[in-house]
Amino acid sequence: MAPLLSWDNRPPKPREKGKTMMIDFGPDEMGWTVMSGIEGLLEMCADSIDYAKIYAMNAVIMPKDVVKKAAKLYRDYGVQPFTGGILFEYAYLKNDVDGYINLLKELDIAGIEVSENYITLTDDERKTYIDKFQGLGIDVSYEFGRKNPTGPLSLDELEGIVTDAIDNLGVPHVIVEQCEIDEIAEKDPKVLGELVKTPWFYKILIEADPYRFPKQHAQMIKDFGADVNLANIAPGQVYRLENMRLGIGRAVDYGTIQDLVAAKEKGA
Repeated sequence: MAPLLSWDNRPPKPREKGKTMMIDFGPDEMGWTVMSGIEGLLEMCADSIDYAKIYAMNAVIMPKDVVKKAAKLYRDYGVQPFTGGILFEYAYLKNDVDGYINLLKELDIAGIEVSENYITLTDDERKTYIDKFQGLGIDVSYEFGRKNPTGPLSLDELEGIVTDAIDNLGVPHVIVEQCEIDEIAEKDPKVLGELVKTPWFYKILIEADPYRFPKQHAQMIKDFGADVNLANIAPGQVYRLENMRLGIGRAVDYGTIQDLVAAKEKGA
């Protein structure tokens, strides 16, 4: 007997579009991501999670064996774990990037984010560090943006950053800091409409704010489409975001049901 219902889900990993980068806060109201929590989450949602970022300084603050086990669980379920950019910036400011590399080896984590939220690297420094990490077999994501931007970003500026990072630094994608998107939305919102039309749009992941879920995330889907690549999705938000991408939920006005109603009425 045929199943009562069938569901056309999104493309499997690895994928270029519709990527979800989850942020693992550790024990937190946004999702209790310790061992049992991670495994339960992945049993249901692994196909919907492309990357898992170990939040801020947690790779240093939390017990090493806990972080190492968490990273292994992610890998076992086909999710790439990596440490966030703030930890790189901390190591840079402490003049201990080599110590950071040793920590990554201890934790068996082969992915990092290089960011400039609070520091400013010269072009040569940025390339030197990224080349060094890549030469050690570490996957590098580059995050552009300040935590406290001084003005809205132009599309030409962002294009230059993304193009340089991908073509010259060899990173697979660029993460755009949430505060930069907020600044654009507030002061120059027309840029957001142009962003999705660029040929490099799917080379970026846009950070969302977990504390503005689901309203902000639904708006991003409306502005950029269901296949927008989103970062900083809390564990407890992953499955609902996947539903929203598929047009399910009040936040997206049950678009998939409305489409079926329109099609039925058209065929009536």
